[in-house]
Amino acid sequence: MTDEVFMRRALELARRAEQEGEVPIGALVVLKGEVIGEGWNRPIAAVDPTAHAEIQALRTAAKKTGNYRLTGAELYVTLEPCDMCVGAMFHARIARAIFGATDPKKQVLKNQVKIQGGVLAQECGAVLSRFFAGKR
Repeated sequence: MTDEVFMRRALELARRAEQEGEVPIGALVVLKGEVIGEGWNRPIAAVDPTAHAEIQALRTAAKKTGNYRLTGAELYVTLEPCDMCVGAMFHARIARAIFGATDPKKQVLKNQVKIQGGVLAQECGAVLSRFFAGKR
């Protein structure tokens, strides 16, 4: 199978999103030439700001494989992924992401979030340290 074949399926999923009144973006996860997860944009229907096509595809792939790590898999998406989705791909161990259209607004921050760190830092760090010490 070629990248174009998988991207055509992602386009079909994008059309499904459009039919549901969502921004038309579709995505799929492929492992060893087999589609193991599909998704389309659903933040409005799901009332979930994380319900991007890529996240939906990663979730279905993880359920199908029984593992949140999708080592070696590829993700096809019709629009250049946002930072949240790239982060999810990183945590899922996606080997390669292939996108169609470039997002000209990707670098424009419409809403800036102010980040503040250090509140109860020692206590928060201790919880994580205990957890990982127990895993070793």
